Amino acid sequence: MTTAFQLLSEHASFGGTQRFYQHDSREIGLAMRFSVYLPPAACGPNAGQVPALIYLAGLTCNEETFMVKAGAQRLAAELGLALIAPDTSPRGAKVEGEDASWDFGVGAGFYLDATEAPWSAHWRMESYLMHELLPSIGEQLPIDTRRLGLFGHSMGGHGALTLALRHPGRFRSLSALAPICAPTQCPWGEKAFNGYLGSDRSTWLAHDATALMQSQTAAPFPAGILLDQGLADSFLAEQLHPHLFEAACNAVGQPLTLRRHAGYDHGYYFIQTFVGDHLAHHAAALKASA
Repeated sequence: MTTAFQLLSEHASFGGTQRFYQHDSREIGLAMRFSVYLPPAACGPNAGQVPALIYLAGLTCNEETFMVKAGAQRLAAELGLALIAPDTSPRGAKVEGEDASWDFGVGAGFYLDATEAPWSAHWRMESYLMHELLPSIGEQLPIDTRRLGLFGHSMGGHGALTLALRHPGRFRSLSALAPICAPTQCPWGEKAFNGYLGSDRSTWLAHDATALMQSQTAAPFPAGILLDQGLADSFLAEQLHPHLFEAACNAVGQPLTLRRHAGYDHGYYFIQTFVGDHLAHHAAALKASA
């Protein structure tokens, strides 16, 4: 049963509208928030359904961060793309350590379904996104859920890569900015996965983008995946490992454009600089599939 969205606020933006919503989530068992930018083509008396690009944010972020900081609405309006940004994590479960700013440990959503107590009761971000939020958006908003692209940053980049590979055919296009590419091989991922999934490391591989790509028998995104990575990113060497994902793509014949940028760090100035290329990448794929 779909829960009705509650509109919290609405703001005119580049001929379209920026909205922030809340709803009671059956998968999470708590109230969840998300944001939507609807371009002009989805607004007004002649509005129609538009393709959408889902953005998954990183640690310390929420449903507002991308919409406020990335500066993506102008180009989304021009391209006729809706932008959707869910919150990163459950809020208010009163579980010790749930604060998503807590040193990349458990508490941050990581876009998976936890199997270990106490996290398994509410930390069901994969089921929330795939089985609740996206279908509900198609029912309640002028979004064509047959034409969805997926991208994200950092922890959200991990989420974008893994969800796209775990749900073949659900997304028409894929990209990421400074993603955690091999969480089973970095301290952030090891800490979170041990808390959420338990100590059996074999279960972790189902949520590791590099391992998932290695298991492919054909290119899941023949038109290509786009990744951007700043070379001044302080997390690059120890945590992100894009070279491992690159090698996995090469091994299975998945076209990948991995762009490495001197001088750019891990923050939203980096995202602002390259987000336009990501919107264009997705728009080309989503319009081609119309």
